[in-house]
Amino acid sequence: MRHAEPGTRTLRQATGAFGAVALMALAATPAVAADPAPTPHLILSEMAPRVDGLKPGGTYDVPVSFTNTGTAALDKVYLQYSVTRGLSHTELPSNCIRYDVGSYDELPEKSYAICEFDQPVEPGVVYAPEKALTLNVLDYALHDELRVVVDADGSLPGDENGVPVPGTGPAVKLVEKPDATPAEPGSGEHEGWDDANISVNAENTADLQLSAGKLSGKVGDTVSLEVKLTNAGPGWVLGELDNSVTKVRVTIPAGTTVTKAAPCTKVGAGVYECGTAQRWLKENAVERRTFKLRIDKAVTGAKASAKLTGQARPYDKNPENDSLEIPLDVTGGSSGNGGGSAGTDGGSSSSTGGDSGTSTSGGSGSDGGSTTSGGSSATGTSGSSTTANGDLASTGSGAALPLAGAAAAAVAVGAGAVLVVRRRRSAQQ
Repeated sequence: MRHAEPGTRTLRQATGAFGAVALMALAATPAVAADPAPTPHLILSEMAPRVDGLKPGGTYDVPVSFTNTGTAALDKVYLQYSVTRGLSHTELPSNCIRYDVGSYDELPEKSYAICEFDQPVEPGVVYAPEKALTLNVLDYALHDELRVVVDADGSLPGDENGVPVPGTGPAVKLVEKPDATPAEPGSGEHEGWDDANISVNAENTADLQLSAGKLSGKVGDTVSLEVKLTNAGPGWVLGELDNSVTKVRVTIPAGTTVTKAAPCTKVGAGVYECGTAQRWLKENAVERRTFKLRIDKAVTGAKASAKLTGQARPYDKNPENDSLEIPLDVTGGSSGNGGGSAGTDGGSSSSTGGDSGTSTSGGSGSDGGSTTSGGSSATGTSGSSTTANGDLASTGSGAALPLAGAAAAAVAVGAGAVLVVRRRRSAQQ
């Protein structure tokens, strides 16, 4: 299941003894009638949702200001800045700490800076740090994410995160911004905190490349078709939430049957679409998709192909390596009369491919899917065996029992015997 970063704080967990003491104190408090305490209400000033044109190796100062739109002053507030891996924090003030968080679910690894401002924050006044937080734009920055949170309760990342690293620079305090327009009370979505998500984009490129090894074998062999996707950089690619960075469309060569499919989706006869493992590809990352193919017959000009599809890739300035063809070199078999892979694809749309296919007795062994019906013992040859129906994805498992063998059995047991051959289909998910 894919998990988007929700609108409410995903990292709203107090840590250490402070949280435990607070909970015990709350449990011990008697239920008495009292006037409700003033509700803190912090609102960030408007921030541009997108920042473009940053230079790798440069820096970016984060412009943050906020207003206390509640009815009472606050004793302290916190500002939290989280960034994806193409951005990094510079030296932090001593009133800030940093947490580095590894990737989980559909969220990439991030670095958090949490700054505490222990000073009164009056209602109706716009405040900003006296010195803006500076981020480094790293050499592999391309499309990155920045999240800013203003908070009144001192929330910190949860227990799954690393050890906090205190800042070492001079402490920074908040200053009033008398010329700024205060936010209107009640204009925020949450009580006590507010957030903003900013797309931060660097002027960088990333070269996604496809490559594959040679494809050859004899009729009856099971061979591997491996398609390799490489991000040659220099930028890392962070795609849209709930989407692959790119997709690889693979077409199986004519005259072959898929016996085991890569973790891809079947989108047509002999055609598969393969996404990336996550919604990001780091620089120099390599992902492989491997298919097992049984060579049923030699077909003149048979070849596999692969090409990139999916999301637009304006950062990829080298389209020449976005597609390729892989000829199938069949040795030791008779040449067929052409034809496409639509009638010979036996793969499944799931990651298990032909693993769940049933092999028949006497089949020419393959390492994972349905084998040919009857095998060479039934036909007397091995150079031109095919499946009974031609497409294992349609049947879902093995081919029909050999009718010739059934007839011979009927003669052996006497006239009038009836053999009913039933063919089962299994749905591959």
